[in-house]
Amino acid sequence: MKPNKGKMCTRERDFVYKFNAGNQHLVLTVPLKFPVQENISHLHGRLMLLHNLPCFIENDLKQSLNKFIEEETIKDYDREAEMALDAVKSGKVDINQLTDTWAKAYKETTLEHAKPEETSWDEDFADVYHDLIHSPASEMLLNLEHNYFVSISELISERDVELKKLRERQGAEMDKVMQELGKSLTDQDVNSLAAQHFESQQDLENKWTNELKQSTAIQKQEYQEWVIKLHQDLKNPNNSSISDEIKIQPSQLRESGEGNGRIYEEQRLLEESFTIHLGAQLKTMHNLRLLRADMLDFCKHKRNHRSGVKLHRLQTAMSLYSTSLCGLVLLVDNRISSYSGIKRDFATVCQECTDFHFPGIQEQLEIVQKVVLKARAQRSREFYITRHSNLSEIHVAFHLCVDDNVRSGNITARDPAIMGLRNILKVCCTHDITTISIPLLLVHDMSEEMTIPWCLKRAELVFKCVKGFMMEMASWDGGISRTVQFLVPQTISEEMFYQLSNMLPQIFRVSSTLTLTSKH
Repeated sequence: MKPNKGKMCTRERDFVYKFNAGNQHLVLTVPLKFPVQENISHLHGRLMLLHNLPCFIENDLKQSLNKFIEEETIKDYDREAEMALDAVKSGKVDINQLTDTWAKAYKETTLEHAKPEETSWDEDFADVYHDLIHSPASEMLLNLEHNYFVSISELISERDVELKKLRERQGAEMDKVMQELGKSLTDQDVNSLAAQHFESQQDLENKWTNELKQSTAIQKQEYQEWVIKLHQDLKNPNNSSISDEIKIQPSQLRESGEGNGRIYEEQRLLEESFTIHLGAQLKTMHNLRLLRADMLDFCKHKRNHRSGVKLHRLQTAMSLYSTSLCGLVLLVDNRISSYSGIKRDFATVCQECTDFHFPGIQEQLEIVQKVVLKARAQRSREFYITRHSNLSEIHVAFHLCVDDNVRSGNITARDPAIMGLRNILKVCCTHDITTISIPLLLVHDMSEEMTIPWCLKRAELVFKCVKGFMMEMASWDGGISRTVQFLVPQTISEEMFYQLSNMLPQIFRVSSTLTLTSKH
């Protein structure tokens, strides 16, 4: 039975509060509309401010206001309940329909009377995939995923070429028009052409967006159905043809041409690894790595399916439904979108390969936007999370919201960016993320103000704070060994890199080896 909203009429009542101020006896009368929609704390604060009320009545006023609103609201509910009962007694409401509605609501909200939850398709698929990726069929899965990736990448390359040609043609048209500006053409003509160009670009981008969306949806459906069918076939001991197919599959790979400009260049990687033990009494071993690398290198797939690349992808796939997940921290502004900067680059990498397990990046961002609208007050201090099965070496991306203040040299351990890192590490503890990559300098790109003293000061701050957070981890998760990767931008000098490398063991007190020799 649907609630009768017509009965929820608005009523106005006076809240009366009496108090003494010296020899004066004062009365505060405030008309309130019921049901009260406003936050009571906000209403109380406004009354104190508008009426210039003395501070000594603040707590008592709030208690009286809360009590008055609660009592009057209960009276309204009682009145509506009486009206509902009268409607049942008079026959205005169907008693059978009412009991059915109550029974349904009771089953849905009371666990012991609810029907047992059926396993969802996503859970079934996750279990099946986990079984297959840990079986000889893993090669088959990875090869199919790779071929799908190549197909989508080629489609994106075609889109980029078509958009580039359109922009070049439009640029030539605009140059001609600008040459005639003030002669045979006016500003209005230029604006009209610019509007036409923009509309043409939008139409072409929308066309390719829809085509990519359709292609990824088809791939996802085909892949999931194929995985389920393969799992069922492998359960049949008499089906020897499937085993033969699994043995043949590794050589059946699509390779794309490398002349289309979408192959990512591999620059020289600088890397230092350390082992540390943290904890007061029961110490836990952790692995630390310092790398000079692009953060997105941990996300990008390579088209040439070399053995090293394949092993990385296999490890990521095998740990997808495990207690050893890999995470990454991206520094973004507080606008939840994928239109500019590293957000756009990350979204581009995500869209190059179909995600067969989680919603696409755009769909996840739309969900985050809806959540943020409900928690707008904390938006500037929050990070948001996206899940991925289609990236090279990570499963989880932490999008840490920062502002231009991180480029200054005076941030402290209480800065929102630092506290954001602490909360991210806490999420890692509670959600089985055992490897996390962090931008050491809290920037992804170097700029002129980031001098050597600036870099050393920032690195020292982050190292010390992360060490403290890692020591807290023992109380959060009982002391689980983790890997923390500190990344610095690729444009940083080797000299600076090795200065940072020397700083790390001094702060973390890296474990040193002890060589025992016997005396003769």
